[in-house]
Amino acid sequence: MDRAVGGTGPGPLLGAVERLEQASFPDPLIRVVRRAVRAVPLGPVRDVLHGRPLGHPAHPLLVQVPLGTWLSAAVLDLLPGQRRAAHVLVGTGLAAAAPAAAAGWADWAELPPEQARTGLVHALANSAGVLLYAGSFIARTRGRAGRGKALALAGLAAVGAGGALGGHLAYRQAAGANHAEQVTHLVGEGWHRVGPLSDFPVGRAVRAVVDGVDVVVVRESGGPVRVLADRCAHMAGPLSEGELVDGCVRCPWHGSLFRLSDGWNVEGPATAPQPAFDTRITDGHVEARLRHSHQPRSSAR
Repeated sequence: MDRAVGGTGPGPLLGAVERLEQASFPDPLIRVVRRAVRAVPLGPVRDVLHGRPLGHPAHPLLVQVPLGTWLSAAVLDLLPGQRRAAHVLVGTGLAAAAPAAAAGWADWAELPPEQARTGLVHALANSAGVLLYAGSFIARTRGRAGRGKALALAGLAAVGAGGALGGHLAYRQAAGANHAEQVTHLVGEGWHRVGPLSDFPVGRAVRAVVDGVDVVVVRESGGPVRVLADRCAHMAGPLSEGELVDGCVRCPWHGSLFRLSDGWNVEGPATAPQPAFDTRITDGHVEARLRHSHQPRSSAR
C-alpha cells in the first residue's frame, strides 16, 4: 500500500495565501487601480522604477531602507537614552518608503491576476505599516514616547506581514523573476536546425523550436534572420504573437520591447534581455546557435 510522505500539505497560513491567489472578488478593484497606476505620466522614469537600468526589479532594493531603519528604531526603543535617535530613524524610514512604494506599484500594475491579488494585500499591509509609523512619528514629536513606541511596534508587525507576502510573491509566484533565464541551461551547444527558410516569411514573427525550446524567428528584409527565446523574460508572454517595431518585437502581454539583433530589453517592464541566437543558412535551412552575450552580432549568411 502506498503511504503519504512528507506531511499533510500546506498549513493554515500557506493555505490562506493560496486561497487569496484564487479569490476573484478583488479583481474589479485591481482593474481600477491598475488603470490609475498605468495612467500616471512617468515617461522613462517608469523603466527606472521597474529597475531596468539595474537588470532586476528595484523594489526589493528600495524597501531595505525603510525596513532597516524601522527595525533599528525598534531596537533603540528597547534601550535607555535613545529616544531622539529612534525618532530620527522612524522619520528616515517614512521618507524612504515613498520611492519604494512607487517602484512596487509600477511593478504591480504589470502582474497577472493571481500575483496581483497577493500584491494588493502586500501593498495594503505595507500601507497600514506606513500609516502606523506616521502616527508614531507624530506621537514622538509631541513628546508621547510610549504611544510612539506602541504604534511603531504595530507598524513593524504590519510591514513584517507585508514582507512575508512579498516573499511569497517573489519566490513562490515568481513575480520579478527572469522567466527566460532557463533557456541558457536548456539549449545545447552548437548549431541546431530551426526549419526551412521558406517557412519564415519576411517581416513576420513566427514561432519555432530550437532544441526543445520555443523561439521567435523574424526574417528581416534584406536577408538577416533573427532568433530570440519566445517566452518574454518579464512574465513569459509569447513574443511570436507580438508586434514588430523598428527592428524590435513588443511583448503582447505587458509591452516590453526587445531588440531583435541581440535581445536587449529596450523598454520595460522586463528588466532582463531575451536570450538571443546566432543564425546561419545551410542548404536552405535556418540554423541557430545560442549566443552567450547580448552584444550585437550580425547573422551568418
